Amino acid sequence: RFHHAGIEVILDVVYNHTSEGNQLGPTLSFRGLDNASYYRLSPEQPRYFENYSGCGNTLDLSNPHVMHMVMDSLRFWVESMGVDGFRFDLATTLARDVDGGFGPHSTWFDVMQQDPVLSQVKLIAEPWDVGPYGYRLGGFPPRFAEWNDRYRDTVRKFWRGEHHSAQDLSRSLLGTADLFDNSGRGTWSSVNLITSHDGFTLRDTVSYNERHNEANQEGSRDGHSANYSDNCGVEGETDSPDILKKRVQRQRNMLATLLLSQGTPMLLGGDEIGNSQQGNNNAYCQDNPIGWINWDKADEALLDFSRQLVSFRKKHPAVRQSVFLHGETDANDLPDVEWFDFSGAPVNWDDPSLSGFCLLLRCSAQRQYGEGADDTVLIVVNRGEASSDLILPKLPKGERWTCVIDTSLSAPTVVPPAKKGGLTIPEASMLVFEQS
Repeated sequence: RFHHAGIEVILDVVYNHTSEGNQLGPTLSFRGLDNASYYRLSPEQPRYFENYSGCGNTLDLSNPHVMHMVMDSLRFWVESMGVDGFRFDLATTLARDVDGGFGPHSTWFDVMQQDPVLSQVKLIAEPWDVGPYGYRLGGFPPRFAEWNDRYRDTVRKFWRGEHHSAQDLSRSLLGTADLFDNSGRGTWSSVNLITSHDGFTLRDTVSYNERHNEANQEGSRDGHSANYSDNCGVEGETDSPDILKKRVQRQRNMLATLLLSQGTPMLLGGDEIGNSQQGNNNAYCQDNPIGWINWDKADEALLDFSRQLVSFRKKHPAVRQSVFLHGETDANDLPDVEWFDFSGAPVNWDDPSLSGFCLLLRCSAQRQYGEGADDTVLIVVNRGEASSDLILPKLPKGERWTCVIDTSLSAPTVVPPAKKGGLTIPEASMLVFEQS
């Protein structure tokens, strides 16, 4: 049914650990069959488990029989069940060699790339585990896309007002090329996310400073502690019109950032309608209203805005290019990316409090690969608490800039710019212009 509707299915798979826990856990399956073959054990005290997963044990894919089992399972899901790809939980674990090291030429990578079935489907890595040197963002081979948690933290830090975050955001908007532009990888390698099934929802990111996991019965010690969230003045639910307005606008800003960035955007189901988990950032164990999407309280205006963003991304190849942008020029000497401030001058990237800039995108570099289109998009970011005057870049005679996205507005609206090429940017907002 998904395929009939034009939707692909990516299956989240966990091959890094099992439910048997550590040495104190129950014997349910592999421990009773061949404990030393299926699991990574401590070399000094082999009764203890290596715990790269944080769940008590670690499957040992350096054992050929365990590797065979995992590969058979993956092929079953593709050939028998028809899935279109996989997202691998704690993928660093799967690529560790017999000594626990990680490298781009691990056995698992080689087997995946050579398999006639699995080499043809989409592969997404969660590029870390909790073992030694387990954080490997940007270190996976070209066939893999990767969850980009650096993108997530950067977007959250910027919109809550942290210093130095505008510089990081500029890299994120261009697909985090400093990590992913290697070994022939494309921009799609960076799976950009602001939220996921782990952590706060988007609405909770702008409504809570602290996690509220009391219902999980672990003293709120579980779940991620570094959320980079901001409650906008009041912790949790409020009736304040000013705070509610600020929260909704910040959600629009973060959604716009996500859908206008180079790379592969990933949207958590429910964020497009303002769904909340009541501040619980580890709701995996709650099969109740905490973890369910509340369709009755859907923010229809936010849904309409989300649809507008998706439509804009589909319409404009400039915001979803396949090659990384580094200022390469085309035959007309037009660069693929330009940065300037609201007055048209170069951006002062040395300013730690920098809170606004303009980003002009063209498909110049992509045309060199025969993939480009004549598309130009201008993105204006103003995190400041005051409005600012903007001088729009000059266009060829007969062309004009039209503002098609304004996050300060509660409903999608096309806003023509002032006739003389200048206008006012509202505070704490993003504006997006297309050339017409």
